[in-house]
Amino acid sequence: MSETPYSIGEGPATRVSLSLPEGTAEAIRQRVGKREFSAFIAAAVERELRGQILDEYLADYERRQGPISEREQVRARQIFDEVFTEEGEWPAAS
Repeated sequence: MSETPYSIGEGPATRVSLSLPEGTAEAIRQRVGKREFSAFIAAAVERELRGQILDEYLADYERRQGPISEREQVRARQIFDEVFTEEGEWPAAS
């Protein structure tokens, strides 16, 4: 692991090994081309991580404050997106 704490989507590129079903890999290649394959995967992983961070926050909030409605959850997601778009980054993955 790196000593520098990078936020999601930041830092130098690093090589990782990734296994995907061939059909999934081919669908990505057809959609974005071979040259953009890694960028597509990186963006998808970043979206997933951000979603998990928000889900964890909402679950923690509900444990502390009680249930929140679906409407409130949607609004929370909008607020998170707005705040982190303005800030230019999401928090570092824990």
